[in-house]
Amino acid sequence: MLNPGEFKRGQIIDIDGQPCLIEKIVMQTPSSRGGNTIWKVRARNLRTKQKVDKPFRSGDTASEPDFEKRYVQFLYRDTRDLHFMDMDSYDQFALPIDGYSQEADYLTDNLEGIRSLVLEDEVIGIELPLTVDIVITECDPAVKGNSATARQKNATLETGLVIQVPEHISSGENVRVDTVNGKFIGRAKD
Repeated sequence: MLNPGEFKRGQIIDIDGQPCLIEKIVMQTPSSRGGNTIWKVRARNLRTKQKVDKPFRSGDTASEPDFEKRYVQFLYRDTRDLHFMDMDSYDQFALPIDGYSQEADYLTDNLEGIRSLVLEDEVIGIELPLTVDIVITECDPAVKGNSATARQKNATLETGLVIQVPEHISSGENVRVDTVNGKFIGRAKD
């Protein structure tokens, strides 16, 4: 059992009998003596994809669902679905893009290191690696002489995600991106 103070963004907890992924936590401290601290949790139900808002008080607890994590490889996307392959059984499955739009921003063909979250023989979500390497398809030209700590510019990645990169980075470069906050980390090592 987890206390609200132990909740983390990206963690999966059981809210009202449903597995939910925590997207945001806001802690409100009491303004009077004897008041309870309240953690307002915004989560996404992994089965229905609906947003769930739930307040937790000091002393409340939540459990982590008992799901299995399996390594999968992202194969490709089509107009409606994201297609994956289980790395152990080689079974293929598809998840709707609509329910996984945030994760889809980091998925490139044949990406490995992803884990599927399986509850009662049903894939209810995916867990991305902490960082991914993605090619920049479009950005302003690199400016010669700018250092790595110079100003930032927009860069569009091959998945369509737009991130901020230093001015010395140019189109066609392979960059490493943090999947938690969508920030540029550095050039990817070849």
